[in-house]
This record gives sequence, structure tokens and C-alpha cells, in this order.
Amino acid sequence: MSLRMSLRTHARMHERLRLHAGARASASVSAGARTGLRALLAALLALALAACGDAATNATPAQPAADAPNAADAATRAPAPVPDRTVLVMGDSLSAGYGLQLEEGWVALTADRIAEAHPRWRVVNASISGETTAGGAARIGAALERHTPDIVVIELGGNDGLRGLSLQQTRDNLEAMIRAAQAADARVLLVGMRIPPNYGPDYTAGFEANFRELAEQYGTAFLPFLLEPIAMDDTAFQSDRIHPTAEAQPALRDHVWPVLEPMLQIP
Repeated sequence: MSLRMSLRTHARMHERLRLHAGARASASVSAGARTGLRALLAALLALALAACGDAATNATPAQPAADAPNAADAATRAPAPVPDRTVLVMGDSLSAGYGLQLEEGWVALTADRIAEAHPRWRVVNASISGETTAGGAARIGAALERHTPDIVVIELGGNDGLRGLSLQQTRDNLEAMIRAAQAADARVLLVGMRIPPNYGPDYTAGFEANFRELAEQYGTAFLPFLLEPIAMDDTAFQSDRIHPTAEAQPALRDHVWPVLEPMLQIP
């Protein structure tokens, strides 16, 4: 009995020792695992912080949109002026743009230039193909009332000359137009014309003199001959040999401009 009890006692002690050692080993393993996990988390946190630091260092600063409108500038930018001055053109086919598109004639080209250089002005083209000074004199009153122009450009007389109408009648009609325009407080640009010597030298000279003398008498601006820059160039005219081509219109605009432009200056 004593031997068996001793053996059992020894076995129980050995089992207790084994369990105790296992528990210590498990505790050691668990502690090691926890220590390793903490180290791993610390390393990941360090990597995350380093990545954030690199991103902050390498990030491109936000730039304002280069084309974004400046609200202050937009608020202070002056609006485009509204035209409140009028140039009224009363002419014949040379100003009406016979045989051309509406935008091709010298009057339309002049209107475009005025819109750029003098935006407070507008151009009204009341020219009619075939018009004579008699027709212009009959129409000017209504045109002045309707458009209240500040400047009136009178380009008429060519058809009078081609038909051999009375020089005195032509003069009287032009004078009536000038007087009507000035009575309406409009300044006048009188555009002269010349004709071939078909009706003899006296008629030709008298026709040309009408324009010059009226301009002097009434103190108007004066352009002696509308077609002067192209008159000797056969290629500048349409097949009828009377009306300028579209290609010639800029030259007419540039010919009129030095006389008209000073009149557009607003004090």
C-alpha cells in the first residue's frame, strides 16, 4: 500500500508540475503575442503617419482658377455705351450699295468702323438707288424728324448730272437739304461728284462748282469727289462702268473717313 500510494502521489505531483509548466508557457506565449501585436500596431501607425507627412509635403497647393472672373472687377467694369448720336446718310446708288450685299457697301463698312472707334454713334443709311437731289429734298424733312441726326451726310447729284438736269435746280435742291439739316441742329458733310464731259465743259464745270460753293456758303464739311481713289481704275467698277465693286468699297470708306471722323468727336 505504501508503495502504491507513493507512486500515485508521485504521479499527481508530476501532473501538477506539467500543468503548471503548460500554464506558464501559455501565459508566456500570450504575453509574447500581445507584445508582438503592440509592436505591429505601432509600426503600422508610424507608417501611416509617415505617409500622411509625405502626402502633405508632396501635395500641390490649390491654385485659384486663372480664368475665374474677379467679382470686384466685374462690378466696376463700365458697361458698353449705348449709341445716342446718329449719322444719317442720304445718297443714291453709290451709297445704297447697288449690286452689293448690304454689309459690303462703304456706308456699312463705315458704320462698322464707327461702332468700334466711336460706340456712342450709330449710322442710318437712308440712301436709295436712282435718287436725285429733288427726291432727297422731298424726303429729308421726314428723315430728320424720324432719326433726329447729329450729322447728315448728303451724297446726291450724280443722277442729276447723268440726266443733264438743270444746274440751278440741282443747286437749289442741295441747298434746301443743307438748310433743313442745319435748322434741325445737325452738322452736314456734303459729298461732291464729278461727271463725264458729255454735256460740254460749261455744264461739267458748273456741276462740280455747285458742291464746292454750297459747302463754302453754308460752312459744311466737304469731300469734293467720292470716287476719287478709284476713278481711274477700270477694274474697280461693275460691268455697268458706273457702280464700284465690293472690292473697291474699303477704299471709299477710307476716303470719307478723314473728313467724317473729326465730326464724331464728342466734347
